[in-house]
Amino acid sequence: MISVNLESKKTVDDMIKKADELNIIVEKLNNGSTVIDCGVNARGSFKAGELYTKVCLGGLAEVGISIPGDLSEKFALPSVKIKTHFPSISTLGAQKAGWSVSVGDFFALGSGPARALSLKPAETYEEIDYKDEADIAILTLEADVIPGDEVTQYIADECNVAVENVTVLVAPTSSLVGSIQIAGRVVENGTYKMLEALKFDVTKVKFAAGIAPIAPVDSDGLKAMGKTNDAVLFGGRTYYYIESEEGDDIKSLAEKLPSSAADGYGKPFFDVFKDAGFDFYKIDKGMFAPAEVVINDLRTGELFKAGYVNVELLKKSFGV
Repeated sequence: MISVNLESKKTVDDMIKKADELNIIVEKLNNGSTVIDCGVNARGSFKAGELYTKVCLGGLAEVGISIPGDLSEKFALPSVKIKTHFPSISTLGAQKAGWSVSVGDFFALGSGPARALSLKPAETYEEIDYKDEADIAILTLEADVIPGDEVTQYIADECNVAVENVTVLVAPTSSLVGSIQIAGRVVENGTYKMLEALKFDVTKVKFAAGIAPIAPVDSDGLKAMGKTNDAVLFGGRTYYYIESEEGDDIKSLAEKLPSSAADGYGKPFFDVFKDAGFDFYKIDKGMFAPAEVVINDLRTGELFKAGYVNVELLKKSFGV
């Protein structure tokens, strides 16, 4: 079985080698673990964001940035492009922000290949029938501060690896790399909704691609979270190639998958979050989805399209 940690290490090694060129900071902690700062004290870069996103995806995707990413003739932004032929493993087995890393005063959402060692959450790995057995652990953290020895030791213990074999990449939402890596979740938002909300067997998704605009960087963390989510909700376009079985209603799946199919759709995410008392659990899960979905049924040859890019809501969110 392919290892998302070993695949990601190729990209991590490249980032470490080119740290100065990428505007990132590599630090060895006292316990021998490695922390790569991609936006806390470091400025970061477009290329750093591209590579960070590839690490999130377990090294099993092609990641690029198009400049500009055309949403319409009236509004264009740099955009992240994703292509993968390991959709369930790369997006749900690695990229999904499924690990709440809480140690002392430190808290961050963890994504990336180390999740496939710690099996967080276990039910996801049961659904996609995957786990990693590497002796190294690589995790990406969405955080505003650099983690210390206690955090990397906790990760090592949960992944059952030596702490010196732990590498953590960190980027706040309110950074360029943060904006890029969240736009890079455009394909994952769709596979997540398929599995969690629509109860569809995502191992039937054989290829996937997507593109989403990079949200403008905002120093206010809450506003940045709203804008980065909206980049996918209102501007993300995805393409899924599904090997269906008799009885699968792919047309219905396509119709239910876009963000516009959710009850809470219609205003920027920050406003929705505020109305929910800043409680994620009060928000319709179905909102976390790409704006536009195209599904090719590989068994029948049929093509289904649903949803749409909402330029006006995107402009409202971004303050254009």
